[in-house]
Amino acid sequence: MRTVLRVVNRVLLGLAGLVLVVLGGSVLAVGLGVRPPSWWVHDGPRDVLLSDADRTRWRAEGWWWPTVVAVLAVCLLLALWWLVAVVRRRRLGEVLVDTGDGEGALLRGRALEGVLIGEATRLDGVAAAHGLLTGRRRAPRARLRLALEPHASPADTLDRLTGGALAHARDSARLPALPAEVRLREVSHRARRVS
Repeated sequence: MRTVLRVVNRVLLGLAGLVLVVLGGSVLAVGLGVRPPSWWVHDGPRDVLLSDADRTRWRAEGWWWPTVVAVLAVCLLLALWWLVAVVRRRRLGEVLVDTGDGEGALLRGRALEGVLIGEATRLDGVAAAHGLLTGRRRAPRARLRLALEPHASPADTLDRLTGGALAHARDSARLPALPAEVRLREVSHRARRVS
């Protein structure tokens, strides 16, 4: 699902950027003296995009300015929300390890993810594992997705993961807790023939 959202986000960003570049470039070109087509909204360097009549048509109406301000405020809030969603990092870059001497050490988040994934993949009945560390440096959270073989028991696999990979990661990084969200799915397989 995140891959679909990422693709949609990139396509929308690309289209918005392309539209803005084309419109801005065409207005700049017309302003510099390039002759526009007859259907274009901007006729020449001395022309304006909105005439006085267009700008003042609704000014006398009581609903006009509150509506304009509300629409612009909603557009601004949506743009800020989108910017924060795009810029916010989902993956944790570093984990702060308490060394016990008042100092601290930084552990790369991807290294801890790799260890978690590697140990989870070695569990009996796990065909594939994917993981991600989120949260803060002092309080990381793990998100794991496991693909289970047909013979694997979800409860046993979850117990082994909790007592093994997650406990090892928590203890090795000297974390008081390592909350984890684990999603299990089964690997699709062919039905066996019975004769």
